[in-house]
Amino acid sequence: METSLLLLLAIVPALFWLWYFYSRDKYEPEPLSWIVLIYFFGIVITIPVAITQGIIGLILPEILIAVLVAPVFEETAKYLVVRRTVYETREFNEPVDGIVYAAAAGLGFATLENVLYVFSALESSLALALQTGVVRAFISVPGHVLFSVMWGYALGRARFMPPGQRPAIIFGGLVLAMAAHGLFNLLLYDAIGFAVLILIVVPLLWLAVHRRIRDALAGSVFRPR
Repeated sequence: METSLLLLLAIVPALFWLWYFYSRDKYEPEPLSWIVLIYFFGIVITIPVAITQGIIGLILPEILIAVLVAPVFEETAKYLVVRRTVYETREFNEPVDGIVYAAAAGLGFATLENVLYVFSALESSLALALQTGVVRAFISVPGHVLFSVMWGYALGRARFMPPGQRPAIIFGGLVLAMAAHGLFNLLLYDAIGFAVLILIVVPLLWLAVHRRIRDALAGSVFRPR
């Protein structure tokens, strides 16, 4: 019973946010088969990323892993899930698709990461596991999708621009996502930083994400068919 409850607590938040971002694509929703596949690949890519970060963690201090290494490896991995799969297919046919598929990859990553954190906390106590699940449901899980949308929006824009302009736009989106991810992790290290994160940084990220969704949908409406 405890295991089932914790598993739901670890998984359901990501599924909720997946539905939320999928429902933003109101003009031409993506095939659920592709959404599920990208979400699954997001889960799978978590494993090599975690192993790599664990090895690097034997050399570097924890704070450098959290602020520098994790943002670079995790955002790059999630980006590659989308870039190497659906990006070149005919299903990627609107700017907003970059946001939707980035959200799916980010939430797949967040799902497995969440399961690992929650059940690791269970080794200490059920109360800590529940606390971990609740806090991550409102902070870390949405965080992953907020970061992913930064490069997803850039990927969606780049798909419909001249090839020569694409690398710079995509690179800019990735750097922005990594910077936001690094700042997010840094602010988790003390109480004042956590307050700044909740009261200022997260609301600003949500505003930026909704502006990107609005702009991407506008691009879908006015893009020649």
